[in-house]
Amino acid sequence: MFVEILAPFFPAWFTLIVCTSGIFKSVVGVAGGATRAALTVHQARRDNMADISAKDGSQETLVNLAGLLVSLILIPLVTDNPGLTISLFFLFTALHLFANYKAVRSVVMETLNEARLAIVLRHFLRDGYVPTPLETNREEPVFLEFRKTLPIKLGVRLQEVVQSPEQFRLALMRKDAPFLIGITNGCVQVCLSAHAHTRDEIRAMCQAIWLSDRLSPSGRHQDFWEMVHKSYILIDTEFDRFHKGVEAAGWDVTRTLLDWDEWRLEWKPKIR
Repeated sequence: MFVEILAPFFPAWFTLIVCTSGIFKSVVGVAGGATRAALTVHQARRDNMADISAKDGSQETLVNLAGLLVSLILIPLVTDNPGLTISLFFLFTALHLFANYKAVRSVVMETLNEARLAIVLRHFLRDGYVPTPLETNREEPVFLEFRKTLPIKLGVRLQEVVQSPEQFRLALMRKDAPFLIGITNGCVQVCLSAHAHTRDEIRAMCQAIWLSDRLSPSGRHQDFWEMVHKSYILIDTEFDRFHKGVEAAGWDVTRTLLDWDEWRLEWKPKIR
């Protein structure tokens, strides 16, 4: 919108500026549509997604009509007054961003994504306490979080987890686990079995978060695999209690919003 307001001041570049603004609007529309779908599913508590969508559409129509009425009042005031136009733009943009921030902060999601699961796991390991969805959503960052941890990649190909037969042997230290974990290229890489369930996804992610919090990209490869082994021991000891605590706290453990890629792997134990 700001780019469109500036377009008349650059007649030679008017077409390019307006087209660029249209591209940005399209990107925002796609992102907004994806976010709206997730929130609609969250709000459809009684499987009434169509009803929620209809009400959302009617509210949006009402807001657009109100905006039209306000614009009819403002247009005569801002015509031939660039200073007032830009001032009102920044005022309304600030109000819009503030309202969106408060709206996002008011949403309480009961499904686990990476940020919420990390908060819950850290509380559990530090205090032995599983926070509720309301408490966790208050701590979840709205903007990017700048923590010095290794990034996590989920559902990757096998060659991204192991890069040699020796690493493959180390990754298979727990043949009964429905996932493989390795640390390569400065990332915690998780390869998921084709037979893994939601519980296994949560378990693999907990292990990856624990590793991410405790490793640095400058560490040695041998240290990495020692920490992977320790993470298996920790999760074997604590995960059942953690999972029960998560359910008791009101979290939905039947599905997750973890950002898994589509790669899945099948492996079989060696027959002697």
